[in-house]
Amino acid sequence: METQERTVITIENTVNSPVEKVWEYWTKPEHITQWNSASDDWHTPHAENDLRPGGRFLSRMEAKDGSFGFDFGGAYDAVRKNEFIEYTMDDGRNVKITFSAEGNKTKVVTNFEAESTNSLEMQKGGWQAILDNFKKYTEAN
Repeated sequence: METQERTVITIENTVNSPVEKVWEYWTKPEHITQWNSASDDWHTPHAENDLRPGGRFLSRMEAKDGSFGFDFGGAYDAVRKNEFIEYTMDDGRNVKITFSAEGNKTKVVTNFEAESTNSLEMQKGGWQAILDNFKKYTEAN
């Protein structure tokens, strides 16, 4: 069986909050539903998160006008509290997220395998917009 090499895209941001808060806001469903969207016309009305190796996560992402929605889910491969999350999405792509404490700031770096439907620029832009929204939400609360 031939395996196809996937392109890995990297996004990052520095959140002006300590790593413990960043971790909590990244992983708790009551926070995920507040920041997990790439634009103001989308939202995540429901999120589930069993944060442990072998545990599953699910975020229901929908256009606010009800015109489209999808489930974003997968299973955790590795979890190190306040440091690292690795998961495999339901479509088989891998994601690695590192949380690096820098005093009262936290650098969040996500590496994800691109899919083949949308352009790399569009995927990077969408994932970066979600991370930027996470930063905005976390710093405001």
